[in-house]
Amino acid sequence: MAKKNTNNCVVLRVSDKTREKLIKFYEDKKRDKVIPYVVFQAQDGDTVITLYESGKVMFQGTSADIDANMWADIDGVQKINKVKIKKEEQKYYHCSSIGSDEVGTGDYFGPIVVTSCYVSKDDIPFVEELGIKDSKKLDDAKIIKIAPELIKRIKYKSLIMSNSEYNAKYSGTYNINKIKAIMHNKVLWRMVHEENLQYDYIIVDEFAREARYYEYLEGNPEIQRNITFMTKAEDKNLAVACASVISRYIFLREFDKICDEIHIPLVKGAGADVDSIGKEVVETYGKDKLKEVAKYNFKNTERILGIMIY
Repeated sequence: MAKKNTNNCVVLRVSDKTREKLIKFYEDKKRDKVIPYVVFQAQDGDTVITLYESGKVMFQGTSADIDANMWADIDGVQKINKVKIKKEEQKYYHCSSIGSDEVGTGDYFGPIVVTSCYVSKDDIPFVEELGIKDSKKLDDAKIIKIAPELIKRIKYKSLIMSNSEYNAKYSGTYNINKIKAIMHNKVLWRMVHEENLQYDYIIVDEFAREARYYEYLEGNPEIQRNITFMTKAEDKNLAVACASVISRYIFLREFDKICDEIHIPLVKGAGADVDSIGKEVVETYGKDKLKEVAKYNFKNTERILGIMIY
């Protein structure tokens, strides 16, 4: 079986001495454009070299290994990571794009937050330098630290659905995927129609088949189309990754507001520890309070109240 073509990405951390050598070595290969947080970007053959102010240097291209190894042999250079991006996925990474992602759908307490983000090609080095990944792979402390920097630079649109709104809408015909589809559509529509953007793709982390996604939107007069749906989109597209991080950041802020309001430290997720907190909420405020702070259709409610929820 033929081996699939891949495009490598290798990142090194260099010493000040090696940094100066890099600057001199690639002097005649530098690109003209100025990029925030980047000392220079150069192209040598099929390899793009980006030197960041932090001292990291990234080599991208089919020959990235060869170019990076040349510098990795120099004292003071440490290889940080190596990422292989499939050739067919490169177009979704090295592009200007709009992406959306959501958080909160698996948490008993706290709202659902959906965000769309716009990341241009010029924004890519900045986003990479922040270390943006899917929020599921970043702890909350890291997200709280980097999200404000991201928000200052990246255009985004967010939508928050409170638990009261969720419980009012959820029914046999209004399931979680329909709720997500409506929310994704709204933030994507706003991004496309409220901003004057140049983009190559609109990407959504797939939670429903394309045909089914648009079925959920039937009757809506404002439907955003020309969307590329893909699994694990946050690993393949930086706009989706940014949307994931910002959504999580907003979720954490809203979650803390609820905790402050009811003076009970709530727990994220939907495990057994959530049940004990839910019982405390009921004992303190009554069972109707759950409909304000929790997703009532979750199995947790059955366990908390000791009744069957239909």
